Amino acid sequence: MADKGGKGEGQATARTKDSRADRLKSALRENLKRRKMQARQRGKSEGPPSTSGEAALHEDAKDDPDA
Repeated sequence: MADKGGKGEGQATARTKDSRADRLKSALRENLKRRKMQARQRGKSEGPPSTSGEAALHEDAKDDPDA
């Protein structure tokens, strides 16, 4: 008689684990989608990298007599 109770608990625990795994899988998938969308938006807003900062650094070095 004790065996029947143990089987029922095991099945309930397995269902709970499956349910939890499904929820985690879904949450991870949604998180990945959100992060990809954010990365795309950042990529669009930044545009191509600018070299004006490097040019300014080189111009400062030309004016510096110690360099």
